Amino acid sequence: MGVQCFLQNLLIFLSIYFQSGASSSSSKNILQPSDAAALLSFKSKADLHNKLAFSPNTSFAFCKWNGVQCTDFRAVKVIIEGMKLGGTFAPNSLSRLGELRVLSLQNNSLTGPIPDLSGLVNLKSLFLSYNYFAGSVPPSISTLHRLKTLDLSYNMLTGPVPVSLNNLDRLYFLRLDYNRFNGSFPPLNQSTLQIFNVSHNELSGAIPVTPTLSRFRASSFSLNARLCGEIIHKECRPIQPFFRSNPSPPPPAAAALSQTAQFHGALTQQNKNNHKRKKTDFIIGFSSGVFILLISSICLIFTAKKLRQAPKIEGSKSIGFDSSVTGNAEAVIRIEEENNELEERVRRVQEGMQIQMVGKSGSLSFCAGEAHVYSMDQLMRASAQLLGRGSMGTTYKAVLDSHLIVTVKRLDAGRLSGTSQEVFEGHMESVGGLRHPNLVPLRAYFQGKEERLLVYDYQPNGSLSSLIHGSKSSRAKPLHWTSCLKIAEDIAQGLSYIHQAWRLVHGNLKSSNVLLGSDFEACLTDYCLVALARPATEDDPDSTAYKGPELRKFNHREATSKSDVYSFGVLLLELLSGKHPSQHPCLTPDNMTKWVKSSRDEDVQEDDRLEMLLDVAVACSVTSPEQRPTTWEVLKMIQEIKEAVMMEDNEFDPNSGTS
Repeated sequence: MGVQCFLQNLLIFLSIYFQSGASSSSSKNILQPSDAAALLSFKSKADLHNKLAFSPNTSFAFCKWNGVQCTDFRAVKVIIEGMKLGGTFAPNSLSRLGELRVLSLQNNSLTGPIPDLSGLVNLKSLFLSYNYFAGSVPPSISTLHRLKTLDLSYNMLTGPVPVSLNNLDRLYFLRLDYNRFNGSFPPLNQSTLQIFNVSHNELSGAIPVTPTLSRFRASSFSLNARLCGEIIHKECRPIQPFFRSNPSPPPPAAAALSQTAQFHGALTQQNKNNHKRKKTDFIIGFSSGVFILLISSICLIFTAKKLRQAPKIEGSKSIGFDSSVTGNAEAVIRIEEENNELEERVRRVQEGMQIQMVGKSGSLSFCAGEAHVYSMDQLMRASAQLLGRGSMGTTYKAVLDSHLIVTVKRLDAGRLSGTSQEVFEGHMESVGGLRHPNLVPLRAYFQGKEERLLVYDYQPNGSLSSLIHGSKSSRAKPLHWTSCLKIAEDIAQGLSYIHQAWRLVHGNLKSSNVLLGSDFEACLTDYCLVALARPATEDDPDSTAYKGPELRKFNHREATSKSDVYSFGVLLLELLSGKHPSQHPCLTPDNMTKWVKSSRDEDVQEDDRLEMLLDVAVACSVTSPEQRPTTWEVLKMIQEIKEAVMMEDNEFDPNSGTS
C-alpha cells in the first residue's frame, strides 16, 4: 500500500509539473506531496475551528496556502500567526518538513507538549511564543544545529532549562521568559547570543558567571525570586522551603565530631526537654501578655470616658466656651483617637486568637508539587493579623515561628455550606495546580468539621484597590497611563491563563482581589472560588458594579469567562479614571472618553494612548456577553497597544538608532 500511495502521488506531481510547463514562475509554487501531507496533518490536530484554508484539493497543485512559502517544490517557511488555533502541535506533522528554514506559530492558543522536532534539520528560526505549550523543552531542539532564533516565551513550559542548549553554537536570539521553568540556570556561553530573556519563571540558585551571560542586564533574569549571584547583584543564601522549619544548629567541626558522638543521644534528649520548656514558657508568656493588654485597654477606655465627661460638666457651668474647655475637648479627642487605635490592636489580637482556635481536627493538604514540611498545628500557632473581610471570607496575615509570612483565608462557612468535602477537595486540587506569574499561588488548604482555610503566598505591597484609591489619610491620583497599561496586561495574562489553559473562571474579579507582588507585578487572588459558593447577597454597590448585567439580573446564574471579561472592563475603567466602580456613569463611548479624560491630567500624546486603552475597556463592558471579546483577544489588544507605543517611542527617540 505504501509503494502504491507513493507512486500515485508521484504521478500526480509529475502531471501537474508538466501541465505547468515547468516554468520558473510556476515551479516555485509547486508543493511536494509529502510536504502537503505534513501540513494537512498539522491542520487536522491544531485547527479545531477551521481557520486555515488548507484544502486537500489543492495540496498537490500550487503552494498557495496562506503562511506557506515554497522553493524547489519544498516548504521553506511556515508562518501561521494569530490564527486562534486551539488544538495541539501533532507529532510527525510539521517536523517532516526537512527543508523548512522558518517556523512561526506564535500568537495562537496551541496546547500540549512541543513535539519532537529533530526532523527539521535545516531550521534557522523557531517562534512558538504566546501559546499554551506545556511540559519540558524537547531534547530534539538542542540537535537543530543551524538554529539562530528560539522564542518559547509566554507559554507554560516547566522543568529545567536544558544544558544542551549550549550545543546551539549559532544561537543569536533566545527568549524563555513568562514560563514556569525551575531549577538552576545552565552556563550558556555562545559568543553569538545577542538577545536573551529568562524573566518571569521559577528559576533558583546562582547564575553562572560566563562571558555570555555577564553581558546581559539584571532585567533579563527578573522575577525569578530564588535566583541570585553576581550578575543580578543579589547575595546567594540557602533556599528555604515554603513552610520553613526552625533552622537546625550547625554541625560540629570534623575534628571534634568523633569526640562528641557519644554525647549525641543525651544532647538530643536535652534539646527536646528544653524545647518543651520553651514552648510552655512561650504559651504562658503570650497568654499573660494578651491578658495585660486587654486589662490595659479597659483601663484606658475607662479613663477616656471619664475625661470625655469632664469637659461636659465644665461646659455646663459656663455660658460660653473658654480656652480650658476647648483644651480639654482636644485632649479627649486625642485620647479617643489613641484609644481607638488600641481597641483596634486588641481586636486584632482577639481575632488572631480566634484563628488559632479553629479546626484542630484534620490535617493540612499541600497542593501538587509543594513540600510537606509544615503541619496544621504549627500554622495555627502563628500570630495572625486581620487584613480584611470579603465576600468569600476573612483574610489574615500569619507570621510563622520561622518568620515566614503567609496569607490565610478563612472561608465563609455559610457560602460554602452546600459543598461536600469531596467536591471541595477535588476543586482545590485543580485550583492548586494553577501556576502563573500573575496568579497568587495557592500552596495548601485545610478542611475540618466546620472550617475551611486556604494558604497563599503573602504579597507585600497591598492591593490594587489601595494603590488606585489611596488610604483614609491620603488620597491617590489616577495612575499614569503606562502603569495602567502594565497592570492591565498583567491582569489579562493571569485571566487568560485561567480561561484558556484550565477552562475555569475567576468569578470575583475586582481591584481588591488584585494584589501587588514584590516587583509590583499585578497578581490575581480569590480566583475560581465562586464555583463552590452560594450566590452572595451583597449590598456593596462597588462589588455589584463589577458583575455583568446577566449576573445582576439572574443572581443564581453561574459566572462565565464572558462575565469575567465584563469585570475586567470595569476594572480597567477604574484604573484609568481613579473612580470607584459605583461612580462610573452610564455613558456612550464618546462621552465615557470625555469623562475619563476629565479626571486626569495628560498631554495630547498621552490622550491618544489613553483612548486606545479606553476602547478595550468599552469593548469588554458591553451589555451582551456574546459581543464581548475573549480574554485572549483582550490580551492581544493590550499587547498591540504596547507594541505600537514602543515603536512610536523608538521612532522619536534620538538614541534609539539601529546598529
